[in-house]
Amino acid sequence: MTVDLWIPAGTGGDLRALLPAETAVHEVPMTGELPPHLGHADILVTDFRWHRAIEAIPRLEGLRVLQSLSAGVDAIAGRVPPHITLCDAAGVHDIPVAEWVIAAVLASRHRFPEYVTAQAAGHWLDQGLDLTGGGADLEGATALIVGHGSIGRAVEKRLRPFGVEFLRVARTARPGVSTVADLAALVPRADIVIVLVPLTAETRGLVDREFLAAMRRGALLVNAARGAVVDTAALVEALRARRIVAALDVTDPEPLPDGHPLWSCPGLLITPHVAGAVLALPERAWRLVSDQVGRYLRGEPLLNVVVDGY
Repeated sequence: MTVDLWIPAGTGGDLRALLPAETAVHEVPMTGELPPHLGHADILVTDFRWHRAIEAIPRLEGLRVLQSLSAGVDAIAGRVPPHITLCDAAGVHDIPVAEWVIAAVLASRHRFPEYVTAQAAGHWLDQGLDLTGGGADLEGATALIVGHGSIGRAVEKRLRPFGVEFLRVARTARPGVSTVADLAALVPRADIVIVLVPLTAETRGLVDREFLAAMRRGALLVNAARGAVVDTAALVEALRARRIVAALDVTDPEPLPDGHPLWSCPGLLITPHVAGAVLALPERAWRLVSDQVGRYLRGEPLLNVVVDGY
């Protein structure tokens, strides 16, 4: 048996070499107009240029599986015909995103954004005799992880050695993990709120004005999920009032336009959606594709099947 696998044109030979020998590889052209008919397909792989995959779907005969190289599939979940199984790349991004969260937490708690700004201005921030001016360490801090999936577990594993205590929220309750319905009681208890939920109809605007108002004064909001999970206008208000501080790898809108109010907010660290973009990402992603092709060949259940946007 051979699997007809369609992949983005330009995918490197080192990544193709990871695929099982029984794979017949075909390329989806990434530029120009697609022909009316591309050919037979079992599995289609889409990278972050998901619009091209949506264009290709009706041009592929017999397509059964759409495999995304992104863990978040909010952009395509509602555009895939019901007879096609959509799989995300959960697990591929756990390590880099978790490391970004740790870096953002440490940088924010220790006031690195202020010091970088002062360095760029050539100005020494003299704390004088204030022995507490360097920020706050993590010993005894409470972190609320909103979205305790694989990335959330990776974050917790890496934060635990710092002496952090945890509150956890997921879609489904389990021992030690609450649900979104419990957020109102949990948010005021946290020094750090880490947002890792996928973007769905239920999570859009989850971190709204009421949520932000419930956070402890001086608490840190970290968003490594999707920008639209947070109400941007409400966040700008909270930051300008210096009620909280924040670290964002994602924003709404994105890319964040020049001159947007977020750029000038105090107590804010912004990175341009790069938490998962590390050197090891392509190999990790294509090892997942290889595993999925093998499972398809053997008739085994696929990994990371998306149901209801997750």
